[in-house]
Amino acid sequence: MASITLKNATGASAGTIDLDDAIFGVQPNVPVMHQVVTAQLAARRSGTQSTKTRAEVRGGGAEPWRQKGTGRARQGSTRAPHWQGGGVALGPKPRSYKQRTPKKMVKLALHSALSDRASDNRVVVIDGWGFCDLPSTKAAKSLLSALEITGKALVVIGHDDVVAAKSFRNLQDVHVVDQAELNAYDILCSDYVVFTTATLPTTATTTPVEVSA
Repeated sequence: MASITLKNATGASAGTIDLDDAIFGVQPNVPVMHQVVTAQLAARRSGTQSTKTRAEVRGGGAEPWRQKGTGRARQGSTRAPHWQGGGVALGPKPRSYKQRTPKKMVKLALHSALSDRASDNRVVVIDGWGFCDLPSTKAAKSLLSALEITGKALVVIGHDDVVAAKSFRNLQDVHVVDQAELNAYDILCSDYVVFTTATLPTTATTTPVEVSA
């Protein structure tokens, strides 16, 4: 197993910690990451766009003029697509953009993204947040500065880390995610991934996030 330096809230070394090779030591699979991220972004689309066909537009029940004798082309309805106020031909209708993604593929994409960040020394593990009982954005900013984290950071918290969530949420370049919702897209969008010893994923605890129907 690969080992990295375990840090405390002041940025000082607190020993070493092993990273699970099955999660942080795999060869990144770029095509799988691309497919999973594409499916995740597609699932975010609302798919509520809608237009009316000529059958749904009000009016147009009678011919605008008689078929013969006027010298003009025959018309069946004023709600045909080529008329102003008519229906839309081949327009969008409500639909779901969700894609079916196998769980094994989602899991491989997650491990590939984590391994990519670990290979660049962009995975940070601390022994605890070190916050008091009250949220503090200033303390969260000082923590990231002590850890020498620049750019965008993904902070992985536990389900009960309410103080940490409220402390980090107002920082512009920080995205907070629950450990159960860790996913490849958020990791690839961040320069650093910050874990605590409690949220650091292992083979026994990793559960891939569903991104499809």
